[in-house]
Amino acid sequence: QVQLVESGGGSVQAGDSLRLSCALSGRNLRIYAVGWFRQTPGEERDHVVSVRWSSGTTYYAESVEGRFTATRDIANNIVYLQMNSLKPEDTAVYYCSASDNFQRLSLPSTPQGFHYWGQGTQVTVSS
Repeated sequence: QVQLVESGGGSVQAGDSLRLSCALSGRNLRIYAVGWFRQTPGEERDHVVSVRWSSGTTYYAESVEGRFTATRDIANNIVYLQMNSLKPEDTAVYYCSASDNFQRLSLPSTPQGFHYWGQGTQVTVSS
């Protein structure tokens, strides 16, 4: 079982930056990948980035490529999402997720590929 707790959301202006954090915990923690997703009311949860825990390899959604950067602190079991040049369309609840499925051959990029979720943190970008 993996617990995830996000933090760092808030309200900013377009062009500003925010950094989200996600702390992972659990007994005998073994993580294959972590992911960030975002969701607006009435919409599906959209992929933002996936990170292979062991290597740091990333896979970004096209909409955030070049603006968002995901990193992880293995020693402290924290994953970060640095969000720069924020746009109003980035407004959403951001969720951190984790997968412990080491049978996968590739990074998951859909919600179905992740088994554990945080509670979400609101990011609001005004124009």
